[in-house]
Amino acid sequence: MVLSSRLVVGTGKYASHAQMAECLAASGTDCVTVAVRRERLVNAAGENILDHLDSSRYTLLPNTAGCFTADEAVRVARLGRELLRDLGNAGSEWVKLECLGDARTLLPDPVGTLEATERLVADGFAVLVYSSDDPVLAQRLKSLGAASVMPAGSPIGSGQGILNPNNLRICLEYLKDGDPDYPVIVDAGVGTASDVAEAMELGVDGVLLNTAIAHAADPLRMAQAMQAACFAGRQAYLAGRMPKRLYATASSPDEGRIGHSSTGQRAGA
Repeated sequence: MVLSSRLVVGTGKYASHAQMAECLAASGTDCVTVAVRRERLVNAAGENILDHLDSSRYTLLPNTAGCFTADEAVRVARLGRELLRDLGNAGSEWVKLECLGDARTLLPDPVGTLEATERLVADGFAVLVYSSDDPVLAQRLKSLGAASVMPAGSPIGSGQGILNPNNLRICLEYLKDGDPDYPVIVDAGVGTASDVAEAMELGVDGVLLNTAIAHAADPLRMAQAMQAACFAGRQAYLAGRMPKRLYATASSPDEGRIGHSSTGQRAGA
């Protein structure tokens, strides 16, 4: 399956389902990630979030948010698959895998993540796996058959942006070595549009975010900014930035300046 947007957007933490739908449309995304545990699908008013998502417009990506063991993550992934099959959604075999190790930091449990990835791949899932920015773990996940490794820019919902760009560069180098089309997506931690642009300029294939839009002072405007930043960052990466230099380099040559000769003497001297 091919997506038209490099931005994947979540559905949580919005003031209302109506606001969520408006922001998703403004972001330009065509892939929306949804937590499939019952308590996350239905809000306090009894509204089901799936009633506010157009499955003909968006590929719905079920996620295993809130799971802390491989067993729990596998069970929730299977529930999500059956749910989306009933809806006839194209992404029913996809899953965003989260297997968390700590409720305070929401960092992934590497052992549980490896186990769940292996089991879900064997079960026929296309696993997009939330990971730390550890390049060795990233390689292990890919070797197990993960469809995409998604290293965190910083902890989930923290808004700290890209804390360790060097590790992300190494992840990209390792994951794309001999396989340049392998998709690498930054998942979690971005707080504003410049964070998205920075991630895309590193060469990642996409960015997955939620809180940065939902908790912005103006979520709709931030959704628009994220779309623009994702496009700009990708274009800048493809264009190739100029090298950084220690000293200044004039943007205009001295030759031909009025009042100066090519030898640097004043004309007529």
